[in-house]
Amino acid sequence: MAPRPGAALRVVHETDGIDMAAAEDAARAFLRALGVPTDTEGLAATPGRMARAYAELFTPRAFDLTTFPNDEGYDELVLARSIPVRSVCEHHLLPFVGTAHVGYLPGQRILGLSKLARVVEHFSCRPQVQERLTKQIADWLQAQLAPKGVGVVLVAEHTCMTLRGVQATGSTTITSTLLGTLRHDPRSRAEFLALSGVAT
Repeated sequence: MAPRPGAALRVVHETDGIDMAAAEDAARAFLRALGVPTDTEGLAATPGRMARAYAELFTPRAFDLTTFPNDEGYDELVLARSIPVRSVCEHHLLPFVGTAHVGYLPGQRILGLSKLARVVEHFSCRPQVQERLTKQIADWLQAQLAPKGVGVVLVAEHTCMTLRGVQATGSTTITSTLLGTLRHDPRSRAEFLALSGVAT
C-alpha cells in the first residue's frame, strides 16, 4: 500500500530561537549564583554541556507522519505499548521519564506504527506537565488521523517529586486521555485499558 498524495505530513519543531552561546552564558551564571565554581578543570566545560543537553531535550527530531488507506477495513484496536517517554517538568526543569501506551480505532486511514512513538517524542521534547502531554498526543492524533477513537495512557516518574521536595522515591503518576469510541463505549474503553496494562 502506498500513501495517497498528501498523506505524508512533515512534522518539524521550530529551532530558530536557540542561541547556544547565550544559553551557555546563562548556565555559567546560574551555577555561579548557586555557589558552584566554573573555573575548575572538572566544571569549566559544564555550562556548555548543560546548554547542549537542554537544547537536545527541547528539540524533537523531524519526521513524516505517513498514513495509508485502510483498504481491508480493519476496525479493531491498534495499540503501541511501552513507548519510552522523557520530558522535563516545566515547574522545576527536572526530567520525568516513563512509558506511553497509545492506541486508536482506525477509520479510513491507518498510521505507520513507528509514527506513534514519533508523536510521543514530538510533544515530550519541551517543558511539560504530564496531563497536558497526554492530551496533546491524543488530540493531535485525532485531528491528523480522524480515527473512530484514540487512547493515550502515560505512566511516569517525576524527579521533581522523587529527588526533591517530598522525595517520594519510586512513586509514579498515571494520566489518560480517551476520545471517541474509546471514551464513550464501555467495552472499547475496558479493552484499551486492559491491553495497556492499566486495568486487569
